[in-house]
Amino acid sequence: MFKKETKSYTDLLGKTNRIVEGTKIKGDIHSLADFRFDGELIGNFHSNGKLVLGPSGYIKGEISCKNADIEGKVEGKLEIAEVLSLKSKAVIRGEVICGKLAVEPGAEFSATCIMKPNVKLLQHHNESGTEEKTA
Repeated sequence: MFKKETKSYTDLLGKTNRIVEGTKIKGDIHSLADFRFDGELIGNFHSNGKLVLGPSGYIKGEISCKNADIEGKVEGKLEIAEVLSLKSKAVIRGEVICGKLAVEPGAEFSATCIMKPNVKLLQHHNESGTEEKTA
């Protein structure tokens, strides 16, 4: 009757994957957890969590994740389900699809951008005329 959701091992420990500066990867990265990336990736990055691209980080390829904080350089396509935050030293070249976009002054943004509304925020009117938020 009552179904209790079990948390994954990474959710329970709050772990974040990390690639340090000076590391170069050619290929794709798939992760269920959050990711801190300070190295270089030539390939695609997919995560169910958040990507933090540090100031020395560089990704050339496609990025797909829930949220992203970018301080480094990205060349390619970014698909961010919720919030894409570009820090002042970020350099973005390519195509961006995101829910919300935050850009600090100084960031270089040379990309096409499509912002899609977050499904959780859609509002429906009930019969009495008051608004209800649905998840």
